[in-house]
Amino acid sequence: MTTPGASELEITSPVVLCRPDGRLDPLAAGWSRTPLHRTNLPRGLGRAGAWGRNKRWEYWGIISPTHVVGLTVSSLDYAGVHQLWVLDRATGEVVDASVLAPFAADTVLPHSLSTGTASARRRGFTAEITPGPESVRLQAATDRVRLDLTVAMPADQESMCVVVPWSARRFQYTVKAPALRVGGRLRVDGVEVVVPADASWAVLDHGRGRWPYSMTWNWGAGSGVVDGRTVGLTIGGQWTVGTGSTENALVVDGRVHKLHDELTWTYDRESWLAPWRVTGPRADLTFTPFHERVAVTNLVVLAGQTHQCFGHWSGHVVDDAGREVRVDGLVGWAEEARNRW
Repeated sequence: MTTPGASELEITSPVVLCRPDGRLDPLAAGWSRTPLHRTNLPRGLGRAGAWGRNKRWEYWGIISPTHVVGLTVSSLDYAGVHQLWVLDRATGEVVDASVLAPFAADTVLPHSLSTGTASARRRGFTAEITPGPESVRLQAATDRVRLDLTVAMPADQESMCVVVPWSARRFQYTVKAPALRVGGRLRVDGVEVVVPADASWAVLDHGRGRWPYSMTWNWGAGSGVVDGRTVGLTIGGQWTVGTGSTENALVVDGRVHKLHDELTWTYDRESWLAPWRVTGPRADLTFTPFHERVAVTNLVVLAGQTHQCFGHWSGHVVDDAGREVRVDGLVGWAEEARNRW
C-alpha cells in the first residue's frame, strides 16, 4: 500500500524491489519510515542489465568525542571494496585499512536490511555487522585497529528509506539512519579507547541497487541533541535529480520529517575546508568542516574520487508541521563523490 506525499509516495506495507525479470517493480518506487523493501536483486547476466551493475553495501559512520570511524563492507559484483578508517580528532592522525576482493570473494551481504550478518574477510581485514532485535553490533579488526561497538536501534526509531529510480533497469534503494546512539570500545595501536554511548553517534547508509557506470553525488549527515531533542539530518544531492525522489530528511526524537524538494549545494572545490551551504524551500544549512578525508581510486574499470569533510552543522530545517527546527551543533559530515564503477 502507498499513500501520497508532497511529491513522492509513502510506502506503508512490505514490497519487493524487483520484478521476476530483474526490472524495478513500479510499486517499489517510493519512500518509507521503516525498511519495508525486500531487495531481491537478481544476479543473472541477462536480467535487466549486465552483471557488474549490482551495488550492495553497508556503511557505518561513527563520531565519538575523541574519534571518527568509517566502516564499509561492499560488493560491486566484480569486486568487494572494504574499509576501516579511523581519525583521532585530537591529533589528526588517520589509520586507514582498505582492501579489494576480486569478485567480492569472502564477502557476505544479506539481500535485505537486518536479515543476516554482513561480513568481509581479506588479508588481515575482518568485519562483521550483526543485527539484533533492537541493536546492531559492529566488529572489525586490522593490523592496527580493533573495533567492537553496539548501535542502539529501537523498534520505534524511524529512518529515511527510499527508492531512487533512474529507469526500470537502473535504480537504488537506500536506508539512511542518523542520530543513533553507539557505545563500545576502539583499540588503535594497542591503546584502548572507550566510545561512550551517551556522547557518541552512528549513522547507517544501507544500499542495494543497480547503478549507471558513472555517477556523482553529495551526501551530508548530522547527529546531536538540540534544545533537549535528539536531532538527525540526512541530505543528498546530484544523484537524485530528475528521478522524483530524494533522500532528504530531518529526524526529531526518532520521527522522520521528509523533505521532498531537491536541495542546492554550494561549496568550494578548491578549498574543501571552507564552509558549505545547503539550502532549499525547507532548509537553510551551513556546514563548517574540521577535517577532510580524500579517497582516490584508479583501477581502470573502478575509479573515483571522494572528498568527505567532517564538521558541524548550523541553521534550521522546517518540520512537517511548519516549525523551524534548529540543527546548531550537530556533528557529522558533508561529501562529494565522483565514481566510475
